[in-house]
Amino acid sequence: MKNVHLIAACGVGMASLAGMLKEKGCRVTGSDANVYPPMSTQLESLGIRLASPYAPENIPPDTDLVVVGNAVSRGNQEAQEAVRRGVPTLSMPQAVARFFLGERESIVVAGTHGKTTTTSLAAWSLFALGADPSFLVGGVPKNFPVSYRVGLGRHFVIEGDEYDTAYFDKGPKFLHYRPRIVLLTSVEFDHADIYRDLDHVRESFRRLAAILPPDGLLVACADYPDVVAVSREARCPVIFYATRDGALPAGPGLDAWTVRGTGESSGMTGFRMEGSGRSLDFRLPLPGLHNAANAAGVAIVLMRLGFLPEAIAPTFERFAGIRRRQEEVGEFRGILVVDDFAHHPTAVRETLRAVRGRYPGRRIVAVFEPRSNTSRRKVFQREFTSALSEADEVILAGVFGADKIPPEERLSPEEVAAEVRAAGRPAQVIPEVDGIVTRLAETCRAGDLVLIMSNGGFGGIQGKLAAALSV
Repeated sequence: MKNVHLIAACGVGMASLAGMLKEKGCRVTGSDANVYPPMSTQLESLGIRLASPYAPENIPPDTDLVVVGNAVSRGNQEAQEAVRRGVPTLSMPQAVARFFLGERESIVVAGTHGKTTTTSLAAWSLFALGADPSFLVGGVPKNFPVSYRVGLGRHFVIEGDEYDTAYFDKGPKFLHYRPRIVLLTSVEFDHADIYRDLDHVRESFRRLAAILPPDGLLVACADYPDVVAVSREARCPVIFYATRDGALPAGPGLDAWTVRGTGESSGMTGFRMEGSGRSLDFRLPLPGLHNAANAAGVAIVLMRLGFLPEAIAPTFERFAGIRRRQEEVGEFRGILVVDDFAHHPTAVRETLRAVRGRYPGRRIVAVFEPRSNTSRRKVFQREFTSALSEADEVILAGVFGADKIPPEERLSPEEVAAEVRAAGRPAQVIPEVDGIVTRLAETCRAGDLVLIMSNGGFGGIQGKLAAALSV
């Protein structure tokens, strides 16, 4: 297998795979409907040629393998061309498993929330501890130049996405990753475009727990009752951790840790883990108890791998985080702009709480774009109202691609704004990015914090707002 072509190569996972294949000595080409950063920039720096738009001739004549991203439909011209030529075709998770997992110990980080940050922290800590791990992350970790690594160590840390795999495989990606260790951060309803309901989501995670080998390990966050339910499918040892009183399941011989925040200081979130007769203190540069909980899960995994807490702690303190996860864009005229990927109501709520804890005294203006397949639907309309009410002021953008969601299923930003106002917070809907930027530039004052939340580009609002506030 020498020449590989990737269809939908600008996705984070696909672009990471492209880089890994290049390191393996393959000639790699790729295509996408639109070539866009940050992954297009990463691919260009690696010397990987990208074509756009899709066309049969994008696949070189001597291609040995085509890898299809999950954004590709059965009717895609290049997918059809690969079938016509008889070129072997794999999904991204299949290719990762076939060419890179091998004899490595697969550590899969899964869950509705926190996967990217938690995967990156685990990968960084193993690297800093000298384990020379491989990893594949669905984001851009600031401790590394790219979103993947092919190391010589025995560990492969991978973000286990519950989203479907490819047009020919509607099962979740994480089932392909041969997990030996799973860190399960959360289970809630999400991805309303492919999952019918919470039971359907739970079933996918049950399957993940069930494929762990008896000598494997499941580290599970008991703050989420459905994580506890899913863990019953595991044939291997389970270690629970929780931040909420009463969340840990009861039972003889239970292996469990409680996690408590110990305060914010000097840009660090302190937390204490208590369990197995020990009390351990850590500090993390990321704000909020939810990030501390995810770090506690990583600490449990690392301790089970044989690393001492006193060696783990300094690696946590040097973790630089992920782009677009509570990332400071900059401070302009005393107005701090923070960018985040939050798009599920739980993530919105926890992000707002984390930001308030990290930046006490600032008035928080939340700017939210309903963009994900779930947030564009009214399934969580009440929960979004509650979550956004944690801010001091709320601005909602129009529903992204609203015409693709039937009106009766579509989220109503106007109703959310009205309900937030009824809860005592100023809130309004401004459909377009330029209007939002104008409003913020006119009304924000020194000491305010603008928190931008979207799982997409949001019309370049970050740069536009920075420019408007710099005038």
